[in-house]
Amino acid sequence: MTTRDDALALDSADPLARLRDQFALPAGTIYLDGNSLGVLPAAAAQRAQMVLATEWGEGLIRSWNDAGWFALPRRLGDKLAPLIGAAPGEVVLTDTISVNLFKLLSAGLHLQQARAPTRRVIVSERANFPTDLYIAQGLIKQLDRGYTLRLVDDAAALPDAIDDTTALVMLTHVNYRTGYMHDMATLTRLIQQKGALALWDLAHSAGAVPVDLNGVEADYALGCTYKYLNGGPGAPAFVWVPQRHQKTLTQPLSGWWGHRAPFAMTSDYQPDDGIGRFLCGTQPIVSLALVECGLDVFSQTDMHALRRKSLALADLFIDQVQARCGAFGLKLITPREHAQRGSQVSFEHPQGYAVIQALSARGVIGDYREPHGMRFGFTPLYTRFVDIWDAVDALYHVLASETWRAPEFAVRGNVT
Repeated sequence: MTTRDDALALDSADPLARLRDQFALPAGTIYLDGNSLGVLPAAAAQRAQMVLATEWGEGLIRSWNDAGWFALPRRLGDKLAPLIGAAPGEVVLTDTISVNLFKLLSAGLHLQQARAPTRRVIVSERANFPTDLYIAQGLIKQLDRGYTLRLVDDAAALPDAIDDTTALVMLTHVNYRTGYMHDMATLTRLIQQKGALALWDLAHSAGAVPVDLNGVEADYALGCTYKYLNGGPGAPAFVWVPQRHQKTLTQPLSGWWGHRAPFAMTSDYQPDDGIGRFLCGTQPIVSLALVECGLDVFSQTDMHALRRKSLALADLFIDQVQARCGAFGLKLITPREHAQRGSQVSFEHPQGYAVIQALSARGVIGDYREPHGMRFGFTPLYTRFVDIWDAVDALYHVLASETWRAPEFAVRGNVT
């Protein structure tokens, strides 16, 4: 590709181009941060108004039954399931990734304690998303039974780190900072052959890359809905537990919504027979309802078509950045190999934060992660090839003119 017209031609031939109209994109903005917060689906505002004015405003408490509120976590779980290779009745939307991770880690360690009590090590990567490590550390402190967290500094070190003391391996499928993607099938097989459980965080995978949890026979997984799934800021996360594990797991947050008969109001807790046992308290209905608007767009395509476009967008971005901006000290930290790459591309720059802020001022939105990491996410539902061309053009001008040196671009907000 040598001209902007070439990018426009690709957009004209793109079979997914029609889906862009189903999102409320701000005029004059190129949004390359769907890996952090997805764009507002066009249907979401009307759906929110319906929930507020009709279901809540008029239906009041009757809407738990009449509007299907009570069934929403399971119903949406079934709607999300095909995107991650799950079966009906294996996914539930609830709580946050951090809370759900606590549930799954605790349940997995409890299961291992019963069948292999000498296994008291959780294995993960030092480069894992911090909340995953923090939750594991907090759980270990509460258990106070000799559990430890073993961290590796490189994915290649994982096989040697998993041994007969390992209870569970906790990995994020696509690394939040670099976009590196693990071989889920190979690692799951290795983990289980060594007698450990495989827990996968799909925060940067669900809706971004094809995932086949049942196909690889993973043990547990969780993820969020506010990134590539476009569920909205702080939207509820999801939990996946296959049928084979559901009745053997005891999760620690035994709230009434996880009870098999919550409105029997008994004093003894009896967990739901299926995935419902991973619910806890009363659900946030407005947030849940908006998640469905994003999921409805996915029903009009498939993950393999999205993956093809995602890879093409990212390939174009890498090629153009290296061709046009190679003289400005950028370092690619995302793998070029398709099998090792999620749906984002990250470059390091010594002044990465300021560069991202200067880009944002020009209407190109990416984000920044310490140290020096500039992240650009590609969401094929609404990202165009011409967006890539124009984003790289803006990046070139920011770097060539050094507009990033302006003092206002060095000011840090609470969220970077």
